[in-house]
Amino acid sequence: MQLGGIHHVSAITASGAKNHDFFTRVLGMRLVKKTVNQDSTSMYHLFYADAEGTPGTDMTYFEIPMAGRTYPGVSSISSTGFRVKSEEALAFWIGRFDELGVDHEEIRERNGRKTLSFTDHEGSRLMLIADDGSGVPYGIPWKKSDIPEEFAIVGLGPVKLTVRHPERTETVLTEVLNFRKAGTYPSDVAGMPDLIVYETGEGGAGAEVHLETRPDLPPERPGRGSVHHVAFRVPTFEDYGRWLERLERAGFQTSGKVDRYYFRSIYFREPNGILFELATDEPGFDSDEPMDALGETLALPPFLEPRRREIEASLSPLELD
Repeated sequence: MQLGGIHHVSAITASGAKNHDFFTRVLGMRLVKKTVNQDSTSMYHLFYADAEGTPGTDMTYFEIPMAGRTYPGVSSISSTGFRVKSEEALAFWIGRFDELGVDHEEIRERNGRKTLSFTDHEGSRLMLIADDGSGVPYGIPWKKSDIPEEFAIVGLGPVKLTVRHPERTETVLTEVLNFRKAGTYPSDVAGMPDLIVYETGEGGAGAEVHLETRPDLPPERPGRGSVHHVAFRVPTFEDYGRWLERLERAGFQTSGKVDRYYFRSIYFREPNGILFELATDEPGFDSDEPMDALGETLALPPFLEPRRREIEASLSPLELD
């Protein structure tokens, strides 16, 4: 069995409205679903992706208005990548970030690709990766953005896991999830070990995990801008059941099968404490809304629809331009 790459990454915001402004106006991504956290329905859950909500292009945020600041450390997903089609695109984004006041670093090479690290207003640690399109196919740029299509974000790139004991996470990635080692590259921090690259499925930037060893750091104290979990793509419903059996045979405590309506999930923690999810590609975000109207209204899956009045009453107004 092979996973298809990164499915989505879910993080925390203290302001849904400001988060929406950044991901739609600044980054040019599409809000494909405005819904609630199914485990805590007084909390918004916002999904940003490509033009069609393609699996592997999706960054999501839970709105927790009282979320404090994040104190970075180990046992964390410390960076989320986004793919663009060329190094020329990175130059465009530097100009855009400078114009809009977005904090960013200089372009530098990581794992043989040019990259541009940046943060949003809440400190979300993000990175653009110039990707040649090998491996996982590009997503579809959102044409209603003011960003030229040739420079647009076309999917999620690598996620960086920062841990104290890399061998434990490596075992899960390679022996349980069937990732394969694909290379190494130097750490951004002097004196620290090289990062190790693992890939799955077709490979490429949309199917990579970068494992960083940082014995000098304390555990992360998550808050606004921190990443809650990373999900990996399960191509078929048949594979979904087989993956649950595989995890249970390996001795993991899992969530069991969880129906998120837009996809089906399994959650578990790897030994360094990072939350992993396996999520199916189907059925998709157009299960309850037409493709041309995704994200325009509050969407509730059928099992929450009978509680719509109660749920809407518990939510604070979310003004999205």
